[in-house]
Amino acid sequence: MMNWAYSFSESGELGRELLGGKGLALAEMTRLGFPVPPGFTLTTAACRAYLERGALPEGLWDEVRAQVGRLEEATGKRFGGPGLPLLVSVRSGAPVSMPGMMDTILNLGLTEEGVAELAASTGNERFAWDSYRRLVQMYGEVVLGLDAAGFERALERAKALAGAERDVDLSPADLRELVAQFKGIVAAAGRRFPDDPWRQLEGAVRAVFESWNNPRARTYRRLYEIPDELGTAVNVQAMVFGNLGDDSGTGVGFSRNPATGERGLYGEYLKNAQGEDVVAGVRTPQPLERLRESDPELYAEIADVAERLEAHFREMQDFEFTVERGRLYLLQTRTGKRTPAAAVRIAVEMAGEGRISREEALLRVDANTLPSLLRARIDPEQAPEAVAEGLPASPGAAVGHAVLDAEAAESWAGRGLPVILVRPETTPEDISGMYLARGVLTARGGMTSHAAVVARGMGVPAVVGVAGLSLNLEERTFRLGDREFKEGDVISLDGATGRVFAGEVALSEGGSGEYLHELLEWAEPHRKLGVRANADTPADARRARELGAEGIGLVRTEHMFFDPERIPWVRALILAETEKEEREALDKLFAFQRADFLELLKAMDGLPVTVRLLDPPLHEFLPPLVELERKEAAGTLAPGEAKVLTQVRRLHEANPMLGFRGVRLLLVRPEILRMQTAALLSATRALREAGKDPRPELMIPLVSAAEEVAQALEAVREVFSEFDLTLPVGTMIETPRAALVAGEIAPLVDFFSFGTNDLTQLTFGISRDDAGHFLPRYLDARIFVHDPTEHLDEAAVGRLLEIAVREGRAANPSLKLGLCGEHGGEARSVRLAHRLGLDYVSASPFRVLTARLAAAQATIDSG
Repeated sequence: MMNWAYSFSESGELGRELLGGKGLALAEMTRLGFPVPPGFTLTTAACRAYLERGALPEGLWDEVRAQVGRLEEATGKRFGGPGLPLLVSVRSGAPVSMPGMMDTILNLGLTEEGVAELAASTGNERFAWDSYRRLVQMYGEVVLGLDAAGFERALERAKALAGAERDVDLSPADLRELVAQFKGIVAAAGRRFPDDPWRQLEGAVRAVFESWNNPRARTYRRLYEIPDELGTAVNVQAMVFGNLGDDSGTGVGFSRNPATGERGLYGEYLKNAQGEDVVAGVRTPQPLERLRESDPELYAEIADVAERLEAHFREMQDFEFTVERGRLYLLQTRTGKRTPAAAVRIAVEMAGEGRISREEALLRVDANTLPSLLRARIDPEQAPEAVAEGLPASPGAAVGHAVLDAEAAESWAGRGLPVILVRPETTPEDISGMYLARGVLTARGGMTSHAAVVARGMGVPAVVGVAGLSLNLEERTFRLGDREFKEGDVISLDGATGRVFAGEVALSEGGSGEYLHELLEWAEPHRKLGVRANADTPADARRARELGAEGIGLVRTEHMFFDPERIPWVRALILAETEKEEREALDKLFAFQRADFLELLKAMDGLPVTVRLLDPPLHEFLPPLVELERKEAAGTLAPGEAKVLTQVRRLHEANPMLGFRGVRLLLVRPEILRMQTAALLSATRALREAGKDPRPELMIPLVSAAEEVAQALEAVREVFSEFDLTLPVGTMIETPRAALVAGEIAPLVDFFSFGTNDLTQLTFGISRDDAGHFLPRYLDARIFVHDPTEHLDEAAVGRLLEIAVREGRAANPSLKLGLCGEHGGEARSVRLAHRLGLDYVSASPFRVLTARLAAAQATIDSG
């Protein structure tokens, strides 16, 4: 029978699924002989059983008592008995890293009576009372569910009364009084702090198990698509103390720089402190580099640990440590969160160092993060004077409206406005606001604080530890240096330099860098799936080609019509009452389209360019019905607008997405189809005569039946014969019916292009434009595991694609197959396209990078 609890020294054979990432790493470090304080892990199975039954599983507490007995033997201390008290930490540890999302409690086992024993044994009364006040506060917040603000206000008052600038300046008497105040806060809430160590431990274990389902953990799992059923392990570990004096401290180290990827020891250290002080960002630590001068022996030991950990785990490590009276202890290690740029550099350099293979390097980079490497930057030559400066925690530049909490971020971002989250320091409760923010700015915290780690993981620019930043949350204002701002004011920040600016600062486009170029060169031999771009302008086409696109998979011709110079002629076509008026409008639009096609085909010379014929309903090119009717009611219709209103009413549809658009429009108004086809052929002929190699393809949108395709092809071929030119012709498969009758359509065309944007909407019966009313709730409740408009649904949409691929190729073995929805730039969807045997995917220009890497990863994964 499997146990619920395993000591670090006996659990090495168990896997991450049971021990969690932290428990597994502690067991492995113990096995390797690293200086790890003894402890034990309660498995994720225990968590799942507890959450299912609402009670600790049978036998678990007997195992906990036995494991605590082993700790007493190993340390020579007693838990809940006379003599030197054994204190323990209780930390979460899920199978998938979720930094800061669940709960931790330190100094468990300390009682009012035990404070005297601890003070006597260490000769440090201040340390003993400081440890106790931390326990009361953390227990009150985590186990009893009290608001942290009450404890923080009491602490600030105590420092003010004592004239102390920092926590460490409080005397033993100050801390004793603070403990009494903390217990008063607990009592005022109708709760009681237990002075029984075993009750403390049981309450903490329960709280950590329950923290698996706290709102911030659920939000994090939703954002990163981590399964809800995993559960968290609980790690109980003998305490070592970094708050014993100036020969003690705590820190976080990385074997490589998590912001840039540069090899070498990186991190921070805080003297006379406990680990939560660094991670929570309540005090701003010093760079580890300073230890090289102040304590070279300790620095060399930490650097050696970093190198050995990375060599063993073959991955950049993020490790927490405590120094107790000059002796180093490791409290955890894990694969370090890093910026997308750092991830690429680390993968390339580790492969170059021979630590991993090139294939492993390719698999270690999240393809979906690559577009962020092209993120905008602030040109230092053009930037105004900064109003404040902090630590450059996560690179990239951001401009947005300052919001002072996660709730405000959700409100402002929900109105479509860019936001920058401004906080004293972030906590796990801020996770939803950080996800929505363009940037994060904090007054406190260092390069390894919660704000820094989470922002880097999300790829969000961040500046932390801004000494000149102060917030007044009641007045909803903040100060940067001598400037005062109110919530909603626009600010800018540069996460690469740590500078903060008032107002909007011009941003410049980023670049992909040498490491990404090398990584993608390694990817090319593995990639079987072609990668094209969705592009409507020559500038987009050129950019896509620079990023490695092998053609254009979707040109949305309607986007060309919305230009201010052209929209009047589209309206003239719609409103034409005579053949002459119609011909004049068509001739104008022909000239515009021909010029557009010339430039696009030039930009993609020698590569395929798939041009989709007009797709949206005609009423989109006319003024809104409500606007015209309002004018009519007010008697303010301008000359000619009455005629426009008549047409708008005639074309108005209750559900235009399912209405008069796509092939239906082209068959009813074939002059539009002929004009667009002629413009494309004319541009093609001109370029060929000029010695160029244009390769256009024509695509018919929104078909549902083979007869629609046959009739459209008849009109297209008439134009082909006029120019004595032919082009490949295909159709978008974007309705469920088209996918199901693909075998009937395939013999008529040269290619299918799966329009997964509309196919997803029509399969689910949802509208991307309106789903915001319910989709967030569905995702929170896990009714939908992921947003189907972002990540291609395999269960239903994927089955439709599979049917269309199988039956289409059976009917036409030479049929070319592509995917041109936004899913073409999402890594998991690209992998699905690879498995289905498509020929190519097409993505927006910046997401071409994602598609290229994801296509190579798909080949490596498949074997």
